[in-house]
Amino acid sequence: MPADRSLDAEPTTRQLDPEVLKSLQNRLSRVEGHVRGVSRMLENGSSCDEVLVQLAAIKAAIVKVEGLLLEDHIDSCVIPAVQAGNGDAAVKSLKRALLKLL
Repeated sequence: MPADRSLDAEPTTRQLDPEVLKSLQNRLSRVEGHVRGVSRMLENGSSCDEVLVQLAAIKAAIVKVEGLLLEDHIDSCVIPAVQAGNGDAAVKSLKRALLKLL
């Protein structure tokens, strides 16, 4: 790695693939509606068991969004950065992102 590159440097950023962006937006819109539904359930006195099941479904949907975004990030940001010789910075950035998710 050249001396002038910092390991703290972020890999080159780019816009999401339009298909991935649309998929993420659709999924997040469904999550948003689901959250509103749970709020209504609470207002209407639904059982804790029912609400917990719905919260688990919301959590699973968010995890799916995270996974799709992470997969796109690896494919279109990390791999190209590694191929361009910026592997150390790309891997460090990926590690930070994973630590935030976990």
